[in-house]
Amino acid sequence: MLLTGLLLASPLAAQTNVADTGTLERATPSLGDDAVAAYMRARVADADGRVALAARDYDAALRGTAADPLVAIRAYREAVRAGDYPLADRAAAVLAARGVLPSDAPLLALAAAAQAKDRAAIARAFAALDATPLRILSTPLKAWAAFDDGQDPLATLPTDAVARRFAQESRALVLIAQGKGAEGIAALRPLLGNDQSSTDTRIAAARLLIGRGQKAAARTLLVGDAPPVMALRDRPKARVAPGLDFGISWLLTRVASDLAAGKPGGIGYTLVQSALRVDPGNDRARLLLAGALSTDGATDRALAVLDQVDPRGIYAEPALSGRVQILAQAGREEEALRLARPLADARDAAPGAQQQLADLYLQRDRASDAVPLYRRLAERGGADWSDWLQYGAALDRAGDWPAARTALEQAYARAPDQPLVLNYLGYALVEHGERMADAQAMLERAAHLRGNDPAITDSLGWALFRRGDVSRALPLIERAAAADPTNAEIGEHLGDVYWHVGRRFEARYAWTAARATADTPAVAERLAGKIATGL
Repeated sequence: MLLTGLLLASPLAAQTNVADTGTLERATPSLGDDAVAAYMRARVADADGRVALAARDYDAALRGTAADPLVAIRAYREAVRAGDYPLADRAAAVLAARGVLPSDAPLLALAAAAQAKDRAAIARAFAALDATPLRILSTPLKAWAAFDDGQDPLATLPTDAVARRFAQESRALVLIAQGKGAEGIAALRPLLGNDQSSTDTRIAAARLLIGRGQKAAARTLLVGDAPPVMALRDRPKARVAPGLDFGISWLLTRVASDLAAGKPGGIGYTLVQSALRVDPGNDRARLLLAGALSTDGATDRALAVLDQVDPRGIYAEPALSGRVQILAQAGREEEALRLARPLADARDAAPGAQQQLADLYLQRDRASDAVPLYRRLAERGGADWSDWLQYGAALDRAGDWPAARTALEQAYARAPDQPLVLNYLGYALVEHGERMADAQAMLERAAHLRGNDPAITDSLGWALFRRGDVSRALPLIERAAAADPTNAEIGEHLGDVYWHVGRRFEARYAWTAARATADTPAVAERLAGKIATGL
């Protein structure tokens, strides 16, 4: 089968359980009449993604209870989500008094204490943090506190692997903050890769270097074409006051970024809101917050968060593209297109803006509109196999198979062992009845490289079926359907093969299941025809 959404990124992952789960979460609050009304309004608003309204009603419910911990934990979580720090603090005090304070709450308290420069409160927050599973964050944060106090930061490194990594990164940044730029850069380089957390750390280190007037040294770290990196490289300005505030803001944002790969949870929100509490100018945390809110269905709140991003800052461009993505994910695709077009059509448009608009067109089944954009991406300097693959896929969906084949062969020439390329080109050749033996060989190679991918398994099975080897084809397609039962294309293939071997009832069952998940009306109509009359 053809792989769709070839390079679409997803953004906080499922979070660690804390004290607000289990028995407490399932308990029933004990409330007076007014508090009950406020609590129920809050629950409805929470479910509808109306974050600020939910926080307001949880506040009213909390004030109307005798410190009920269930109301307090929900008030706390909604307050953190909404950035209502006073409500979060009041709810946390109730939970602490009941002995059920969530393990992430000391982070929010530490951020407030650091922002207020309250040493006693900082010490209390560290003591509370050290009593939780999140104590792995203590050592690197205490290093920044020691930096503030003129003491030796990170005299020893922790033994835990995760904590040690955070501590090593923090040590490198502290060295830069101390004016030991070359030593800090040398300590940092072995820790850096090409992932998002490395990009965030590069930017943090560069800002520290720029703040000390070492712009040339900062540029050695600002490599790559990520928009914030390019913006800081072109406009090396930074208002940085290194210390505990900076360390909290950077580290919590860095951890939140690592978690930003699934459904948001309480700890993820606490991380980004604590980073923003200590540093309201942290636009990287703001982007993560908007992404989490969008994933939670709070679209309007997510867009309002993006409105707060500095339009002249290094995250201005990601904020605009994030707005497009949030609108598209919310089904407001016409709004997304209206915003995306001028970004992609600008004379100095970044490849990411063109990519985003092309992807939107493809999602709207407007492949012909996407083709010119993908062509510009494929023909630009530095284009790789993925650009040619997407260009070829768009041409194929637009009905221009000869041009699509040429583009796909360009992708294959650049990456002959890339499973995505082998799968797409091999399957497309099968569908167009060309070079069937070559196509099967490509798909067998793809299956060897990525044997657990149901799309590739289905493609190979379909190629064998089209070549008459039904006995080998059917088990492969059955395996693919079992691995990905909601994929309409695999389900349709399974029904076709069942019909061919005389298993008519099972064929109609497979087609019916496929029709339930068909992604376009045309596919659903074709499947309805097969259900009614067979092949």
